[in-house]
Amino acid sequence: MSYEEAQYEGYGPGGAAVIIDVLTDNKNRTVGELRHTLEKHGGNLAAANAVAWMFNKKGYIVVEKAKADEEKLLAAVLDAGADDLQDDDPNWEVLSAPEAFTAVNEAVKSLGIEPASAQVSMIPQNYVKLEGKPAQQMVKLMEALDDHDDVQHVWSNFDIEEKEIEASLA
Repeated sequence: MSYEEAQYEGYGPGGAAVIIDVLTDNKNRTVGELRHTLEKHGGNLAAANAVAWMFNKKGYIVVEKAKADEEKLLAAVLDAGADDLQDDDPNWEVLSAPEAFTAVNEAVKSLGIEPASAQVSMIPQNYVKLEGKPAQQMVKLMEALDDHDDVQHVWSNFDIEEKEIEASLA
């Protein structure tokens, strides 16, 4: 059986953009299932490059603040080629060009820090704030995509407050 990688784009509830990376042995089956899942949760599948332009491919490393001294972390990641260190309470987010990701990740680890997350990601340029029903539909859509066997990663540009997420899980 041969597997191939594919990337699909779409819109979730409230116009939030979604990029879905899959590894599948049957693209036709997978795209049909993804279309169904998106539509069931208030979204739709879109053409290639419909939403990809709204994201930048970046190295993305998350470090818990409790594990890192800001100055040491900043010096290490900038020396290794990172673009930015952002404060996302309670974490530091380190952004880099995809080609600098490995060196930056090694620099973090050389400080004795195991990142909470480290990968080359699709980072949204802007976020879409969702509340109420669209927010709850989006949480359910993300769960459904996460549960799909062929789905490897899902990136989206939604912004949902914690209380909305809790309400949809209740």
